[in-house]
Amino acid sequence: MTGPRTPWPGVPATEESAPPQRAPADDPALRERLAEAVHACDAPDVVLAVSRGGRRTLYAGGTGPPPAVPREDLRYEIGSASKTFAALLLTRLIRRGVLTGGESAARCLDPGRTPGPHPVTLAHLITHTSGLPALPAGFVRRGLPAWHTNPYARYPAERLTDTFLRQEPKHRPGTRWHYSNYGVSVLGHALAAATGTAWEDLITGQVLRALGLSGTALRGEGPETDAVGHRKDGRTPVPPFDAGGFQAAGAVRSTPDDLLTFLEAHLEPDRSPAAGALRAVRVPVLRRGLGHRHVHTVGWFRHPTDGGPMYFHSGATLGQQAFLGFRPDTDTALAAVCTRRFRARDPFVATAYALLAEG
Repeated sequence: MTGPRTPWPGVPATEESAPPQRAPADDPALRERLAEAVHACDAPDVVLAVSRGGRRTLYAGGTGPPPAVPREDLRYEIGSASKTFAALLLTRLIRRGVLTGGESAARCLDPGRTPGPHPVTLAHLITHTSGLPALPAGFVRRGLPAWHTNPYARYPAERLTDTFLRQEPKHRPGTRWHYSNYGVSVLGHALAAATGTAWEDLITGQVLRALGLSGTALRGEGPETDAVGHRKDGRTPVPPFDAGGFQAAGAVRSTPDDLLTFLEAHLEPDRSPAAGALRAVRVPVLRRGLGHRHVHTVGWFRHPTDGGPMYFHSGATLGQQAFLGFRPDTDTALAAVCTRRFRARDPFVATAYALLAEG
């Protein structure tokens, strides 16, 4: 998975074009279907945003009272779907020759370190094959006092990287897939160290600004800008999510329109200044499970449909959920967000997945 130039296939980038401009559209049949889906999601605030052939339809609603700012204009916490932004950033740095993806993460963080025979590489971290657990040692103990509010805020960047530099992987890197917030968070700090650029500046300059995502950020600003999340009961508000040292794994918050712009860039990469990276992140790099049924790209889960593959990633914080996906065969993108914490038999992800699968 870590070849001499890049650990995954790609095609040459073109860097000249500006992001496409999209116009909203009104599709009565689609709006009716979205209204049904919003009701099924059963959350205080729900926004479903669909782009088909570049024409957008947004539908907002929910079980709670409407906020002072229209739901579709607020920014939402997308949790682990932030990893798709991190994947695009790493791939873009590789396409531009800044990195190869085969660098030792420990050596990026500590240049004086001598890598072992099987180092954890940047590619291992983004593809969840680093051998690291889902969360670092001591996370539960440190986060427990704020478990229902902001446990990640209690595990800062310095502790996360120090733990990584001391902790051996549970498995040899590159041999097993295990989803890891920890690993992708280490990736963010390794990229910042390797480039000499703070993570927030790196993601802003290489992804947000490049794609024209002015409604996307890593920090909340208040209820005039950011949606308020709720606990599992759908009534009790929770504080804005603080990712602590886990910025790369889950800090992104964005408006539905910006999320559609992000997804539309994946559908039409040639219109984007990050064309090569956008094409590369659609290429399968890992197959696992019985019969290799589970397919992964650098940043996306990939499932088959009758017309071709669909790409998706979900995410959740302590009070919000998100689902992002796109289908090249139907030129469809879907961004779904809601303000209720995931609970047993939660309908949100299943509802959003079904919408995308319908095409």
